[in-house]
Amino acid sequence: MQHSRFCKGCWEQMHMPVPLRGVISVPFRAFGVRPSRMNPNTCTICELMFTKVMRARKITIDATVMFADLRGYTSLSQSKSPEAVSGLLDAFYDECADAIWRHEGLLNKTIGDAVMAVFNFPLRRDDHVRNALLAARDIQNNWRERRDGLAAALGLNAGDLGIGIGIHAGELSFGEFGRSHRDLTAIGTVVNTASRAQSVAEADQILVTQEVYQRARPDLQASHSKTFQLKGFDAPIELYAA
Repeated sequence: MQHSRFCKGCWEQMHMPVPLRGVISVPFRAFGVRPSRMNPNTCTICELMFTKVMRARKITIDATVMFADLRGYTSLSQSKSPEAVSGLLDAFYDECADAIWRHEGLLNKTIGDAVMAVFNFPLRRDDHVRNALLAARDIQNNWRERRDGLAAALGLNAGDLGIGIGIHAGELSFGEFGRSHRDLTAIGTVVNTASRAQSVAEADQILVTQEVYQRARPDLQASHSKTFQLKGFDAPIELYAA
């Protein structure tokens, strides 16, 4: 994907043209200002959410969280060479990152064979729920085009390399958590629900919560729902296949 030459976050939030690439970015890099690893169209200043997070250490925001997991990776890592499985994981991360950044999300974490993305931080978008849904669909579509070659190289069927995705939206806390080890991330029920939705999604499937369905209904007209008993939740939760 094509990256912006200036930080979108700094421009939209503070009207400050912070260069990310090219010769004019060199003085900024000397002071530690560089493209964010979570979204290269924003900078490391954005990771601190400007002065607000620097003062509060955490904020409450309305956001969408997406988890995507590469199915079958754990068993593959036990039967294939480290070089083969690391190449597979690199391809998975790349496809997820490209789709997330294309739709202006933040690739917050890579957790083994899964990724966690947050939409509506630090780039604020009214349609962040739809952005997350479109990113999830891009991940699935692009992965299906790519996995045939990856599967053949590993001596597998393409169906062995599916991706399961879960999405939820609502209020969550975002900021730096921990004392001896400080981690910039999102926490809360929204995060947990998205993670659990991903855990019950089948390979090649996207499952979204009712909140996501209500807020992105025009893009989910053909969606059907099913009730799941998610681990750690007392009441069953209705999830929609997207």
